Amino acid sequence: EVQLVESGGGLVQPAGSLRLSCAASGFTFNRYAMSWVRQAPGKGLEWVSSIHSDGADTTYVDSVKGRFTISRDNAKNTLYLQMNGLKPEDTAVYYCNYIATITQIYWGQGTQVTVSS
Repeated sequence: EVQLVESGGGLVQPAGSLRLSCAASGFTFNRYAMSWVRQAPGKGLEWVSSIHSDGADTTYVDSVKGRFTISRDNAKNTLYLQMNGLKPEDTAVYYCNYIATITQIYWGQGTQVTVSS
């Protein structure tokens, strides 16, 4: 059974930092690109960042470039998102996911990030 379990969210002040983790199991983690997606209150899903299966290539939405860093540890089957310089507009539920097949995407349960003073 595929499981993606996010952790590391919380309440942080503007300009603060958080590190999200996504523990993966039930599939061959090192064969798949992984992504972070977020959903702000009252808004739709927004793709945030992706990383190639070997970690060599990463991409980001423009709004987080230079502030967020995606990484992975294939030995630990874990995906990370280091978030620095957080802004109130980064407040959202953050999900990790991967595309298993053309018709199947797996999602974690999400972790809440709230940026507020």
